[in-house]
Amino acid sequence: MTAAPLPAGACARPLPHLPARRRIAALGAALCAVACAAAMGLHVPAAQAETSSSGTWPARPIRLVVGYAAGGATDVIARIVGVKLGERLGQPMMVDNRAGANSNVGAEVVAKSPPDGYTLYVFTIANTINASLYGRLGYDPQKDFEPIGLIAKIPNILVVNNQLPIRSVADYIRFAKESKDGITFASSGSGSSIHLSGEMFKMQTKLNMLHVPYKGSAPAMTDLLGGQVQSMFDNTPSALPHVQAGRLRAIAITSAQRSPLLPDVPTVAESGFPGFDVQSWFGLAAPAGTPKPVIERVNAELVKVLGMPDVRQRLQDLAATPEPGTPAQMRSFATAEIQRWREVVKASGAKAE
Repeated sequence: MTAAPLPAGACARPLPHLPARRRIAALGAALCAVACAAAMGLHVPAAQAETSSSGTWPARPIRLVVGYAAGGATDVIARIVGVKLGERLGQPMMVDNRAGANSNVGAEVVAKSPPDGYTLYVFTIANTINASLYGRLGYDPQKDFEPIGLIAKIPNILVVNNQLPIRSVADYIRFAKESKDGITFASSGSGSSIHLSGEMFKMQTKLNMLHVPYKGSAPAMTDLLGGQVQSMFDNTPSALPHVQAGRLRAIAITSAQRSPLLPDVPTVAESGFPGFDVQSWFGLAAPAGTPKPVIERVNAELVKVLGMPDVRQRLQDLAATPEPGTPAQMRSFATAEIQRWREVVKASGAKAE
């Protein structure tokens, strides 16, 4: 049970319609009520008090937590969007890299931060995979975050060593079936989106595909180029230079539509597997309980930022497609992703490293 709030400024106004003695008594009663409410824990959260006082948020810089080290795709996208978003909000957005445990370190930092609008998080596909990959997390990816909106998606490319007689998905399937040992595919680590893209392809094709995990994309790519492994479902920005240089052959792209950067490379879906659509994705979220006006304001500005020609171009240079939308759309999408990757993790037996 809570007391009805006083009108704005009520405490500052005298009570002229009451005699002096009664005004003093009324003031004492009001102060007593405030003290009792405080003792009972009936208070207005600071974040709500600040954001409800007509536009005082943001009054200081905003921290944007990234669950990966500086220089990677997530970090670069965060900085592209963060600079413009900070300009529109009138306060700088400071990127805070909290790498570790496949982004779990950063996610836990945000989940435990005050929901005051001054901590935001680049929520990614990894957070929806981790929900099934790890036996226990220090946060709940569904309950501990308020979705703000998707930022962008980046497809993976199925690439093979250029010495193999494989030029299409049909060739890939034929090669795997005719080889006694099937075909190998590398990844940046067990449970990564690169790994699970391959596992989803394996589930649909029923091929004998041996997963070879590495500690990061760089050593996996080195062995793919050297012929120690035969294929990889790599992120487009990482694989593209090798494809363009002729060192790797691009067989298919994992998004529903072809990439403008590789217009001649077909999708997996059009290569005989309708509905196949696997992409790394990036969104913006805040700690659960962040006031709705803050969520709505950031979303509105994010949509505008993603519509800026220079931002769109910089994202497209990374093979990223801007994905402006609503908080509700991001929530629905993330929920579906959690369910989808739960099934793939279970079928593949993937474990966190």
